[in-house]
Amino acid sequence: MIYEVAVMKIDPDRAFGFEAAFAEAAMVFRQAEGCRSMSLEKTLENPGEYRLRIVWESLEAHMDTFRNSEGYQVCKELVEEYFTKAPVVVHTESVAQYF
Repeated sequence: MIYEVAVMKIDPDRAFGFEAAFAEAAMVFRQAEGCRSMSLEKTLENPGEYRLRIVWESLEAHMDTFRNSEGYQVCKELVEEYFTKAPVVVHTESVAQYF
């Protein structure tokens, strides 16, 4: 499994709309080929900062299949208006789970 982690910054005054837009986007991700789970987390120390965590079957499922899909465009249109900076995205894989 591959984990996509995106750090996103928005105007804190628009948090309600941003979270609602991601709830809509979640329906698209749920149907995306190779997508196993998705969560959105708010950073407590930095208002307006969020972390998106998505579990993909493979890097290709995210970067090739999803990024070239109509669903990606739908998700992008739902949330991009909220960003104050471009999201920073990294991909990780687990090397150990201790608990």
